[in-house]
Amino acid sequence: MTDVKGCVTVKKGRPHYHLVLDYKDVTGKRCRPTIKTDIPVKGNNKRLAQAKLKEVLAEYNSNQIDLSKDILFADFMAQWLETRISTKAIASTTYDGYRMIFDSHIKPYFDMQRVKVKDITPAYLEKYIRVKMKTLSPNTVIKHLHNISKCLDSAVRQNLIAFNPAKRIDWPQKEKYTGAQYLSPEQIEQLLTTIKGDILEPIILFAIFYGMRRSEILGMKWEAVDMDNNIPNFTIKHTVTKVNGVLRKSDRTKNKSSYSNMPIPLVIKQNLEGVKQAQTQHKLMQPKDYIDEGYIFTHADGRLILPGYASKRFTTLLERNGMPHIRFHDLRHSSAGFLRYLGCDLKDIQTWLRHGDIGTTGNIYLHLDMATKVSIADNLNQCFQNFGT
Repeated sequence: MTDVKGCVTVKKGRPHYHLVLDYKDVTGKRCRPTIKTDIPVKGNNKRLAQAKLKEVLAEYNSNQIDLSKDILFADFMAQWLETRISTKAIASTTYDGYRMIFDSHIKPYFDMQRVKVKDITPAYLEKYIRVKMKTLSPNTVIKHLHNISKCLDSAVRQNLIAFNPAKRIDWPQKEKYTGAQYLSPEQIEQLLTTIKGDILEPIILFAIFYGMRRSEILGMKWEAVDMDNNIPNFTIKHTVTKVNGVLRKSDRTKNKSSYSNMPIPLVIKQNLEGVKQAQTQHKLMQPKDYIDEGYIFTHADGRLILPGYASKRFTTLLERNGMPHIRFHDLRHSSAGFLRYLGCDLKDIQTWLRHGDIGTTGNIYLHLDMATKVSIADNLNQCFQNFGT
């Protein structure tokens, strides 16, 4: 197949953009397949459609993709994943998650079966679901199917298969999220009081105050902080993650809404000034050995605090102070609960936590503790008592 070209087009009466590709196959025959996107024409989304076209063309023109109809599915998916990351179609953190699922589950299963892309059928995928549901939760299997379906979409676009079999089966029913562990306002105060002076103190403060993710906090750099602005602020734009032993430093956040400017009030300004002063002293004490990569939260020698270290030490701090065990990420849930406790509405909390979808805010991060429920019950009880008088 020769190099693939293409254009974005709008079909009469159709609400979404379409991509028209143009290439010659191995026989020299000209092909002009049309790909429907889910990008609406309404709303001036042509740039998004053009970006989608760029992604598709990169996928077609990549030398890594074997267009042989006899290619094994496991090999094709491995190549598809590498193309996605090499063309920057997905963030490195997303790639790490996809790769972990592929290496641990999808590749071993399909390698053993030696099934080819062209032989993947709805019945074959239904069998995969039955096998995986024996040991994994429905939500985890859905993640597998999401990756498989995306890969098979690519196979359809490249004319390896006529349709995506993952879209012709019933997926497992997603389990309703029952709520994460979180700290009450009183426990937050206890935690911040008992960890004063610890290396994790500023990190935990940022996790609770801003509801930031671990990767976002550890990825903070001084260059992203502007103390001299009329409104002191910092930008969340760099992340640090470690998956399967691979450390990734990326200038891409989890999603577009995660990239944000956040204000720096007095308590945070004082905290950052303390961190800066400590780093300056450490540099003077070890001018030759200090490692300066511009990160804010580091060890005494300038080394970056890694995700695993932060989580393990956080667990140790909880145990040492007799507090309930929660994940580091649950500090984000705690932040949402604290904002609700302060009287912030759902939309404000969504903005502060940088959720792309307000449903995420409502369904996952807002958990009423028993004290709040008792308070509501007391208020209702008083009202109903008044009804009867």
